[in-house]
Amino acid sequence: MFIATAPKRGVSATRAPRRRVLSALVGLSALATAGRPAVAQDYPFQPIRVVVTFPPGGSTDIIARVLSGGIERRLGRPLVIENRSGAGGNIGMDVVAKAAPDGYTLGIGAAGALAVNPSLYPAMPYDPTRDLAAVAMIAEIPFVLVAYPGAPAQSMAGLLAAARARPEGLSVAHGGNGTAMHLSAELLNQMAGLRLVAVPFRGTGPSVTAVLSGSTDLGMLDLPSSLALIREGKVRALGVTSAHRLPGLPDVPTFAEAGVPGYESVGWFGLVAPARTPAPIVARLNGAFNEALREPEVTERLRTLGVEPRTGSPDAFAGFIRSETAKWAEVVRVSGAKPE
Repeated sequence: MFIATAPKRGVSATRAPRRRVLSALVGLSALATAGRPAVAQDYPFQPIRVVVTFPPGGSTDIIARVLSGGIERRLGRPLVIENRSGAGGNIGMDVVAKAAPDGYTLGIGAAGALAVNPSLYPAMPYDPTRDLAAVAMIAEIPFVLVAYPGAPAQSMAGLLAAARARPEGLSVAHGGNGTAMHLSAELLNQMAGLRLVAVPFRGTGPSVTAVLSGSTDLGMLDLPSSLALIREGKVRALGVTSAHRLPGLPDVPTFAEAGVPGYESVGWFGLVAPARTPAPIVARLNGAFNEALREPEVTERLRTLGVEPRTGSPDAFAGFIRSETAKWAEVVRVSGAKPE
């Protein structure tokens, strides 16, 4: 409560109340600031939960754990990795979308949960563009189209010719309906005018077995699960889905080089936070992840696993998500892909 007093001598009656009001406002501002944590200076002051949308041992989980040490050194707090799998990543991402936007619940998700699922699932528990804030691109995993040694196609050019000559279509194994590997095969069909028959399996392991046994003509596999098989001669690599040749497979052409111009498809992973997470926190997290990804030992470890590190700004990652969402929406629409 303000108590009116007579103005001091030499101070006008008009200026004195004005000064008292300004003083009161300054005091209220100080109280409000004292009651609110300093976002940029104090964050983080407790452990950070990182929700991984796939089970332990998968690519997403491995990437998170490879990075965790470097992130903890930079932020000074432990990362608590929590695996919440199911529904193509939707279950884990929904946890993040509904968490408090304070920087203490983050999510590492793949293309499915962040860009593909809105077109694939008839009902989504969250909206990736509205309910999540893009923080940092982390990594990408190219895919490889392989054939078992006795298959009729022993090169990408041979595959294109054989697939166009067989009305019934060659078969291609993939890790499940709606996965990036499935949609990469459908994108090849659309861009090359093929009719490959996409055969779903429950995960990459069973799809690898299908190719090795000759149950399918081809397999669309991720690099970590196929690199050793290729080097051992158990399967033949026909082409890679990335825009550039891979350091680990320098003699294998890209799809674009082999006759499908403009083709590019990779699995990718990124860090997100709940929408409305303060910009200083997003910036701090982005810097920590970018710095960790540039550590030579981290880069070497990820590339050994067939994973290519990626860095960039939050805005660049948000723009990438938007472009991927539009791209895969069209592939899903044309192919009629449905979740399992």
